[in-house]
Amino acid sequence: MGGTLQSESLPPAPPGIAQGLFGKLRTTLEMIKFEHSIFALPFALVGAMLAVRGWPTWHEVFWLIVAMVGARSAAMTFNRIADRKFDALNTRTRMRALPAGRLTVRFAAGFTVISCGLLALAAWELSPLALKLSPLAIAVLLLYSYTKRFTRWSHLFLGLALGIAPAAAWIAVRGWLDPRILLLTAAVTFWVGGFDVIYACQDHDFDRSHGLHSVPRHLGIRNALAVARLFHVAMLGLLVALVVTFGLGKLAVAGVIAVAALLLYEHTLVRHDDLSKLNAAFFTMNGVISVVFFFFVAGDLLLRRG
Repeated sequence: MGGTLQSESLPPAPPGIAQGLFGKLRTTLEMIKFEHSIFALPFALVGAMLAVRGWPTWHEVFWLIVAMVGARSAAMTFNRIADRKFDALNTRTRMRALPAGRLTVRFAAGFTVISCGLLALAAWELSPLALKLSPLAIAVLLLYSYTKRFTRWSHLFLGLALGIAPAAAWIAVRGWLDPRILLLTAAVTFWVGGFDVIYACQDHDFDRSHGLHSVPRHLGIRNALAVARLFHVAMLGLLVALVVTFGLGKLAVAGVIAVAALLLYEHTLVRHDDLSKLNAAFFTMNGVISVVFFFFVAGDLLLRRG
């Protein structure tokens, strides 16, 4: 679980890269895989579009993006801080910036605080309720990093950290919460929880030997993959409920079918005795899934409005 939401496919940065402010920023962005902010952003935009039954204002879109970038950057950097001792012991993760000494905890902590401030600033720009709830959002984002110390279901805590994005976006553009959008929150929670279970399979032995909790550690890799499939079936059921509840049309239905096909393909890439394609299943496919769903739902809403 120490590698949640971070690819290990790239080689470590060469020694000395984190010299000076820009070097440290570059190392930090590489450490948190900044480009993977794409995971939850499309679902946040879907939440905003459902709230206004169309496209939000560009002011709202800009600050939603700022909020999402700030939220993920804070969560990922804090996760690297919280897990640095475990990362140093794990062969797969020991060359990350903090355990390898290419970045200091002090700088990473400062980056986390600034990222939290960016989220709060975006919330202030969007709506009073969003600002009031921003401390709660930050708490959920940061506290996830410790859940693997005491529960095998930490995958769902991570899912919730990303799953609040659609509900937060609704609050940001409407100033109140419609319970219907919680269907999308739950869908994202199970989606993320499912692919995080898959990703955690590679740390099965490490988690067991170091007292960390995960579904693979407790149930074994074969059963963990079955749990991931169940989570993703739950996600699809919730997406169907979302389409029905909001009265969406054929394009949105096609979007759910596309997501189902992509999830099916994702699960064909990993087997209990072969995790060699895990990074492709985790990073490539899940980025595609969120973007594809967004375009189908956005198209449905915009065509209906037009």
